[in-house]
Amino acid sequence: MTIRIKAIAFFLLLCPLCGSAQSLGDRPSAAVENRLIDAVRLYDDGRLDEAKESLADLAALAPDNDAVWYYAGLVAVAQEDYDAAVGFFNKAAGLDPTNYWYRERLSRLYEYRGEYDLTTSLYEQMLKDFPDKTDSYFSLLGLYMRHGQYDKALSTLDTIEINMGKNERIASTRYDIYMATDRPEDAIAALEAYNAEFSSPAVLSMMGDYWLNRYEDSLALSCYDEAIELQGDYVPALLGRTEVFRTTRRYPLYFDAVQEFVDNGDISPMPKGLYLSNAVRSLDPSFMRMFRDRMDGIFDSCLEKYPTDSTLVSSAGMYLFATERVDSAKTLFARMSGLYPTSISIAATYVQLLSYAEDWPRLAEESLDAAGRFPEEPAFMQYNIIANYNLENYDTVLSACKNLVELYPDDTSQTLSAYSTMGDMYHKLGNEKDAYKSYEAALKIDPDYNPVLNNYAYFLSLSGKNLKKALAMSRRTVESEPDNPTYLDTYAWILYLMGKPAEAKPYFKHAMLYGGKDSATILDHYAEVLYSLKEYELAKVYWSQAKAKNDGDIEDLDERVKARLGAIGGK
Repeated sequence: MTIRIKAIAFFLLLCPLCGSAQSLGDRPSAAVENRLIDAVRLYDDGRLDEAKESLADLAALAPDNDAVWYYAGLVAVAQEDYDAAVGFFNKAAGLDPTNYWYRERLSRLYEYRGEYDLTTSLYEQMLKDFPDKTDSYFSLLGLYMRHGQYDKALSTLDTIEINMGKNERIASTRYDIYMATDRPEDAIAALEAYNAEFSSPAVLSMMGDYWLNRYEDSLALSCYDEAIELQGDYVPALLGRTEVFRTTRRYPLYFDAVQEFVDNGDISPMPKGLYLSNAVRSLDPSFMRMFRDRMDGIFDSCLEKYPTDSTLVSSAGMYLFATERVDSAKTLFARMSGLYPTSISIAATYVQLLSYAEDWPRLAEESLDAAGRFPEEPAFMQYNIIANYNLENYDTVLSACKNLVELYPDDTSQTLSAYSTMGDMYHKLGNEKDAYKSYEAALKIDPDYNPVLNNYAYFLSLSGKNLKKALAMSRRTVESEPDNPTYLDTYAWILYLMGKPAEAKPYFKHAMLYGGKDSATILDHYAEVLYSLKEYELAKVYWSQAKAKNDGDIEDLDERVKARLGAIGGK
């Protein structure tokens, strides 16, 4: 059984018992040794409370046994009792100062807790006591760089180079430090010096990136070409070269370079698929349409060579969708979904594509199927809710929301969303009692959830009930999001219904500045308020705008406005 320790998996890179704990003190008794082994077994099985109790007994029995304290520290870390863990590791390290791992674990814990000074001083002392442990040099180097102590980082890097010799990692790290300290000339010089001695495709590609970012296209291209001569399948250099051609608008050469990259049999399909996916996302749609024949050729050759590779086929599907061949994209993803029924990424991409295409019937079917295959991922049921909502299958939406609550009772984000949607659906179905119950359930999870506060308040106002409660809820949404036109409308409308149109007016004026003019409902509400304040000409303006925006949501708008204007002698 593997113990899951959230947020600190990096910490438990444990060595075997015999290595990491070293000896069990000075020849401990067989009884102590056997009991320690049993305690470690409990720890390995995830029975942490039992392991903790066993180790506490052992610590009382054999307080000078360093391994007991070490494993007590590991158990404390697993239980997220970091203060106790620090004490246990310190105890173990004090009993056996020659044990590198005790202090290494302690330094990792200090770093996790954000105690930079303690971490740094401990690593610096460890380097003095264990000069052959190169991992400590790199750990200290990383600490210095993360905290902007670049002079110390360079000094440490020099020491590492003396002990280990020159290598690509050291050269690239030196480059990063110089770039971070705004010393670009020193940065490129460090790469050039290393490449002159060892000629590395990785370093050459970094040099190419450096020159490309400075619009030195010829220098960049020469670096990439040299890297490719050294290693013909070196992906960063191949892609760097394509980028030179693209940015300099040498499009025939660009497409030739991309074709060469995807045709290279020494390169696995994944980087090809990732590159093409990024190209589809980043290239302008007009560019893809302009060079559609060349792009089609590249994707056709990929599909011919890798007809079942999920990454490449997904890229092709995205490309088809981006170039408005939606039906072809759907067909491709449907095939992939059949080929890879256990691939959650393919299922997710297919469902997202159907959502973008607003193919609600197919989305309802596919999202439900995916939810059955991947019950651990609630997003598929959320897509099913979206599809059925747009199909106006409100009873189905309610059932899906109830399933979400049952399946994920401890996932507050899911249950909150489900109760919120249930409230909206019950309202659409004319069931106010259950709508309000659902909103109350949502607010028990998050009392400050604005979408529920707003809808609850607005629906109360429509029914003319509990306007004081509605106003209090709506006020909280406006206080937390003062520029949200929907929330401003609800708050101002409730004020109007309470007979306070003068107080409502400023909120409507504010809503107009932040998108309120795009809503027929908000425009209509504002016109009503202006009308009640006898600002008839301005009311006519906003009613005119409301009528232009109304797509049928406000059924009585024309008739009501006609009656209002007739009452004041207007047309």
